[in-house]
Amino acid sequence: MEAPAPPSELVSEEGRNRKAVLCRRCGSRVLQPGTALFSRRQLFLPSMRKKPALASGGGPEGDLLQEHWLVEDMFTFENVGFTKDVGNIKFLVCADCEVGPIGWHCLDDKDSFYVALDRVSHE
Repeated sequence: MEAPAPPSELVSEEGRNRKAVLCRRCGSRVLQPGTALFSRRQLFLPSMRKKPALASGGGPEGDLLQEHWLVEDMFTFENVGFTKDVGNIKFLVCADCEVGPIGWHCLDDKDSFYVALDRVSHE
């Protein structure tokens, strides 16, 4: 079975984000247009909450998400924070309001930062 096409209103022909990526809660800009690649990878993200609750690990409540923006350099972000290590994972949060996770980063792969399309808004 073929994977569904990426949302064309968000993804350019080159596979990059057409629109700016924003925090859903406070509207802070996370990524500029054209700075991330669309990626389909199944990742588990805990339920959205404040950064201190994320770092404690908490329970396994969350979502299995498949559509992400892939960023290969952490300095590409306009505004993002990271949780303390949870195993070999750091979760990405909004640096302004600290709500997240909006994304995921494995410490084993220094060049891959994933931002879930379902956890952000676009403008």
